[in-house]
Amino acid sequence: MIDVHTHLLPGVDDGSPSAEVSIPILERFVADGVQVVVCTPHLDASQAAHAPHERHAEILTALRAQATVSPELRLGWEIMLDAPGIDLRDPRLSLGGSTAVLVEFPRMMIPPNASEELFRLRMSGVVPVLAHPERYWGCTADHVEEWRRVGAAIQMDVAGVFATGSQGTLAATLLERGLVDLLASDTHGDARALLPAKKWLIELGADDTADLLTRRNAAHLLANEPVEPVPCLERRRGMFGRLKELLLGSR
Repeated sequence: MIDVHTHLLPGVDDGSPSAEVSIPILERFVADGVQVVVCTPHLDASQAAHAPHERHAEILTALRAQATVSPELRLGWEIMLDAPGIDLRDPRLSLGGSTAVLVEFPRMMIPPNASEELFRLRMSGVVPVLAHPERYWGCTADHVEEWRRVGAAIQMDVAGVFATGSQGTLAATLLERGLVDLLASDTHGDARALLPAKKWLIELGADDTADLLTRRNAAHLLANEPVEPVPCLERRRGMFGRLKELLLGSR
């Protein structure tokens, strides 16, 4: 598996506060079968020109040195689109030096120019990977379909699939309509992980979808390749209840 959205670079944002927190999670990820982890601290697009790339590289080097068992670690950012028109083409802003850039909308709201900004980014030469659309207030499957149409890849959080209420309903709808390109943990130094979602999809008989959502499409993005279409997930009685059992059992 490949996890392109984590907050495991210690002491830089609201994620893991220390290597002592990050290292056991990385060890657990290895045991789960995670081969690559991208550390994506928060960054406002308006501050992209001042991002502390060198400092983060030093912290990552130190984390690698302390972790005796770890997936391959790469650097990236989760960039909040707090201002339109910002140039995000610097490879140091991307996921592991690729052309893919992980982005999110500010204040969990959909900006009025959301589609235009995602399209602008795609036309600039980067692939915007939109984080956790299931979390944005007022978001619908039609919004997500439009964002994919203008060139964004869609990354859902595993916790979003686990969610109840409107967030869980939207997550289910997006999966059922094949509008999710990849899953990620978005762990902030907690128990969130890809493995329960992969197990759940395999239990549903959706083995290829499990591989697409937890490995192949992430690998494509990191290799500057187009993502593969993900089949619509057939709704079955009790399917999301079973995911809840798997997630709770993993904690």
